[in-house]
Amino acid sequence: MNINFEDSKLEKICNDDKLLVKTYGKVNAKKIKQRLDDLKAATKLEVVRNLPGKYHDLYENRKGQIAVHIEEPYRLIFKPNHAPLLLTQNGNPNWELITSITVIEIVNYHGK
Repeated sequence: MNINFEDSKLEKICNDDKLLVKTYGKVNAKKIKQRLDDLKAATKLEVVRNLPGKYHDLYENRKGQIAVHIEEPYRLIFKPNHAPLLLTQNGNPNWELITSITVIEIVNYHGK
């Protein structure tokens, strides 16, 4: 899968192991790297749906975005990189068709 980053600072952090550990801690850094490696290796988003990390569609003000658990309470948030976005009947992104994503942030959105 093709992975882009919405923010160049986040891209730099995610591509530098030492900076990743410094920013998010050793446990989170390891899980972030694993989630990104899983996504890169996947041919489409559906492939990662049942891997560790609880990948799931978001809703309300984050509709169209997808989250994967890092270390509680943090999530890696991304969105499909397709325009127009093909949706399922319930309005969520169609995971079978997603082959490119943009990482938006790593955040505790429950604590905001």
